[in-house]
Amino acid sequence: MKYIIYLGAIAMGIILVIKTEWFIQNFGSIAWAEQHLGTEGGSRLAYKLMGIILIAGALMVATGVMQNIFLALFAPMFGGIK
Repeated sequence: MKYIIYLGAIAMGIILVIKTEWFIQNFGSIAWAEQHLGTEGGSRLAYKLMGIILIAGALMVATGVMQNIFLALFAPMFGGIK
C-alpha cells in the first residue's frame, strides 16, 4: 500500500512540473514567488520546484534514505536512539 502512495506522490510531482501553466491558470500566481524568484516566471519556477521536491522526497522516503538523514540529524538530541 505504501508503494502506491509513493508512486502517487511521484506522479503528482511529475504533473506539477509538466502542467505548471494549468496550475497557474486554475490556482493563480504566488505573490511571494513573483517577488523573490523572478518577475513573470516566479510562480512557474515555484510550482516546478514544488514538483521536483515532491518527487525527490517521495523517492527518498521510499528507499529509506530520509530515515537515515533524520537519524543523523536528530539522534544526538535523544541520546541512545540508533
